[in-house]
Amino acid sequence: MVTAASTLDPTARTAARRLRACPHTPPCPSAVRPDRLAAVVIAHHPEQGWSLLCNGIILFEDGGTINPVATLGRCASAALS
Repeated sequence: MVTAASTLDPTARTAARRLRACPHTPPCPSAVRPDRLAAVVIAHHPEQGWSLLCNGIILFEDGGTINPVATLGRCASAALS
């Protein structure tokens, strides 16, 4: 049986495993909870304008987000216009 995880390259599989189990105490909120942006930053790339949160959300410096289930979030300034 072929699963989505089995088709990923080894690096992507490792990253996916890391996102499943939060090692922080207390655990980071999941990507679907309202407080999801309170998760710990596990990779920060200010030169590129984004950070990866423990729950898999990519947070952009303009406030936009990409959820690991491929939903896009709008930044606050976009919501006002």
